[in-house]
Amino acid sequence: MNKIGFIGAGNVTRAIITGMVKNKFDISNIYVNSKSNESKEKLSVDLLVNCAKNNKEIISKCKYVFFAIKSHHYNKVIKEIKPYVRENQILISLAPSFTTEEFKDLLGNNIKVVRAMPNIPAYVGEGMTGISFSEDNYSSEDKNEIITIFNSFGQVEILEEEYMDTIVSISGSAPAYVYIMIEAMADAGVLTGLPRKMSYRLASQAVMGAAKMVKETGMHPGELKDAVCSPGGTTIEAVKVLEDRGFRSALIESMLACYNKAKNMKK
Repeated sequence: MNKIGFIGAGNVTRAIITGMVKNKFDISNIYVNSKSNESKEKLSVDLLVNCAKNNKEIISKCKYVFFAIKSHHYNKVIKEIKPYVRENQILISLAPSFTTEEFKDLLGNNIKVVRAMPNIPAYVGEGMTGISFSEDNYSSEDKNEIITIFNSFGQVEILEEEYMDTIVSISGSAPAYVYIMIEAMADAGVLTGLPRKMSYRLASQAVMGAAKMVKETGMHPGELKDAVCSPGGTTIEAVKVLEDRGFRSALIESMLACYNKAKNMKK
């Protein structure tokens, strides 16, 4: 495996590398840099990755370089590393709104750029990442190695770049919606007398199991929902309240808001 560099040592970088560690990925060739020495040194100590001196070292040593920083920092960092970027490198953009075209405008059209949108469950090796390969000039070895990297902390969906903003709303930000739902479910458990830790265990496993059924059976979610809703039973009573309160439309509208924010973010 070629060397992998991370510019940025925040939550996303920590989640990705932690997932790699959990899935026994060889992390001896991973390098991390951040403007915060404390952040990168803590990552180095906690996860035993290499702590780079600066971004120049990341670019000089690593073939695959993750840009795990906020999109408004991209221009400055790209200009900083431009003199050191090599043609055989592959730069991986994780920002919601920074396009491949913008990257190439700053670095040159011969640079290989991959856009990717992972999510926080990478931390437990269950991430979901949308990946867009912008050009056809990737070797099969390069593509396979990139997919292997992302598979080391979850699963991968290859798609066109035009869908990356949708990936932000349906996958990248989605864990937050689910965490709110689990918290609310647990609160209801506490309200009716269950200990809080037990409520969290029950709610989170219910969500995990339901998601696994959708994924592994291939059945329509509506069909699975109907199977739980017995005539005149408890579940259909709960579903009625959710529908009355706009649960379904609230989710759709929130995800559209997320999508529009991603599409129109300021650089």
